[in-house]
Amino acid sequence: LSTNMAASLAVPTATSFRDVPTGVLEARRRQLNELVAPRKVSFTHLVGYAVVRAAGEQPGMTRAFAEVGGKPHVIDPGSVNLGLAVDVERPDGSRFLVVPVIRAAQDMDFVAFHARYEELVAGARDGSLGPDEYAGATITLTNPGTLGTTASLPRLMVGQGCIVATGAIRDVGSSRVMTITSTYDHRVIQGAESGAFLRRVADLLSGVDGFYDAVATDLGVGTLADLPAAAVAPVSPAEMPAEAAGAPAESVVNAPSGSAVTVSGADLARMASAMALIDAHRLYGHLAARLDPLGTDPPGDPALDPAFHGLDPAAAGRISAELLNVHVGGETLAEVLENLRRTYSGTIAYEVEHIAKHAERTWLREAIESGRYRSGLKRKERKRLLARLTAVEGLEHFLHKAYLGQKRFSIEGLDSMVPMLDLVLELAAEQGTRRAVIGMAHRGRLNVLAHIVGVPLQSVLAEFEAGKGGHRARSEGREIDDVKYHLGAGGTHETRHGTVEVKLMPNPSHLEAVGPVVEGRARGEQANHRGSVVRIDTNRTASILIHGDAAFAAQGVVAETFNLSRLVGYANGGTVHLIANNQIGFTTAVGEARSTTWASDLAKGFDVPIIHVNADDPEACLDAVRLAMAYRAEFDGDVVIDLVGYRRYGHNEADEPSYTQPLMYARIANQPSVRAQYADRLVEARVLSAKQAAAMADDVRRELVSEQAAVRKAHAEPPLDRGEDALTIERPDEPPTAVSMDALMALNGELHSAPAEFTVHPKLVRQIGRRRDALGKDDPAIEWGHAEALAFATL
Repeated sequence: LSTNMAASLAVPTATSFRDVPTGVLEARRRQLNELVAPRKVSFTHLVGYAVVRAAGEQPGMTRAFAEVGGKPHVIDPGSVNLGLAVDVERPDGSRFLVVPVIRAAQDMDFVAFHARYEELVAGARDGSLGPDEYAGATITLTNPGTLGTTASLPRLMVGQGCIVATGAIRDVGSSRVMTITSTYDHRVIQGAESGAFLRRVADLLSGVDGFYDAVATDLGVGTLADLPAAAVAPVSPAEMPAEAAGAPAESVVNAPSGSAVTVSGADLARMASAMALIDAHRLYGHLAARLDPLGTDPPGDPALDPAFHGLDPAAAGRISAELLNVHVGGETLAEVLENLRRTYSGTIAYEVEHIAKHAERTWLREAIESGRYRSGLKRKERKRLLARLTAVEGLEHFLHKAYLGQKRFSIEGLDSMVPMLDLVLELAAEQGTRRAVIGMAHRGRLNVLAHIVGVPLQSVLAEFEAGKGGHRARSEGREIDDVKYHLGAGGTHETRHGTVEVKLMPNPSHLEAVGPVVEGRARGEQANHRGSVVRIDTNRTASILIHGDAAFAAQGVVAETFNLSRLVGYANGGTVHLIANNQIGFTTAVGEARSTTWASDLAKGFDVPIIHVNADDPEACLDAVRLAMAYRAEFDGDVVIDLVGYRRYGHNEADEPSYTQPLMYARIANQPSVRAQYADRLVEARVLSAKQAAAMADDVRRELVSEQAAVRKAHAEPPLDRGEDALTIERPDEPPTAVSMDALMALNGELHSAPAEFTVHPKLVRQIGRRRDALGKDDPAIEWGHAEALAFATL
């Protein structure tokens, strides 16, 4: 049941309300019960039968939404299978809900319907029904009116089109009415259909088309006597609530404690719409968030529009915020709505409603909406943040110019990652943590080594100096080595709350393979083996994983590692997962790389909260970290921050990305860096002058020039970690792979020829021509890429 309830949160519903006069229903029920005694006909028998009749005439109300092969479909069951919500009381007084199903109810007369109804309700209460009796409902009836509830907005289960709820019969003036609601899946059923359906139910319960005569005939009691005129008279406008009578609508307000208030169906409908609108922002606000620094319009969702719920600005301005159970500011729904949009659909967005644990979900909801962790930075803190962004960008710019063509897998486009890691370590230290283990792939690794781990700049620059001669700096006595952007290191990171020892784990080109290594190392460091029982202190070491967006969605080791995160034998107090989302996987666009909306969607399956943030809003990035660390401290759980940015260059700096993504890289070429944008913001806010901002960049550049000079003078060897244990290189016998020059010449010609009607990219014409002629020279020489292409050609 809890699984179905959680799944129902994803169904976009709307609700129709109708006040049904019950004079005829009550009178006809009395007549029937006098004629069939000792058998009994209940209100729910008659309402349920009317629902079946109306749904049989309007089969669209039983349609359901489903995704088949990743595409939306409307499912027509071809039958009215009526689910009956049955409240069952346990011996200890607790209650639970079950929903047995009357299958093919549209084919039954009233006697068969009544008998099956009674059989299923009795079986539900004594536990004698089998699992099949609870499956296959296409429309459901629930009757909270038996408990005095005047109207209800029940949850719609996945796979159904509609759920009908009946309220208690109540007095309105001199008449008696009952509110019936139809909550439906708005993807497959429209409001007009739902309204027409309720109108037909109401007509049948009022005796239209011989409804009660047909019931009496089925029961074998003949024709019913005519009712007194008073029983069949409609409710007069003077006796109806103001909204129903066409009078101006009134505000929905709180009633004084203990007082009785008459609430119209229209009032209830407005409140239901208001709550649905608030739920929509919590569930789908992220779809309207401005997360892409490159300015792509968010997809949005129609449920975020008040008009979708039948609310206009005037109605929103009349609904009191006190009734809405929200934590944002505002006196009315209209004011609340503006704050909800800023909260859930700005440059930071959240996905937390999928979490099954009520305590976590409500804590996160309150923390997000109250803005408790979105603290504005002071002038000094904003200057410090700009200085950090300047150092990050300055290192990348220096390496790009001083070592042109060398690969470094630049962090540019995701620069905010470094100040985010600063704050993760700062808050971890504040919580008492003194060690941190970081795992990441190659993107931005060198900047993390220099600015987070504390590896000296000279050590980083030495790797590039060695690379200028076509060599790599290499540690003595090591049989294995790796490129600089795979290397690990250990160091210390200074915070206001003490020193944190940081270990960045070495990682080969297997991207997410480092994930379980980091989790295991953190757990190992948290274990205290001194006593007879091993004790785990999850506060000793923090684990941080930085993922690529394509790898997070694609590599199975990510899901396998998440699956261990809450198990007693593996849990380590919660890992901060930071997705370095540059919106491209090597050369593959998002739409061709994964089947989910967000790179982070995998984490939903493990009840992990997800925070999306625009990488070009560095202050929002820090807000995301504050919430993530607070959640981790409160619940010892993993949390994902989806840092949405871009990649300034190609997969590496030697690639030309405009070959495969020309439109994206045309926009990137015109995109100011996050440092430049933030400097402009601070200048505009008069936090500092443009001259002071430029001086920061000059200082970083001078420091790097000085460090480079020191490296060239000392020929320093970088103390980077190539792994704890050196491995002996195995040298297996190589099989013969040589081919004749004639074969290579023939293959080379085919590789570098194109059909006459095919236009080769202008940037490739010279390269193809050079490769085509290379083997015909007196002293043939080819580069690695050409050799690789020929090798594959020989296969």
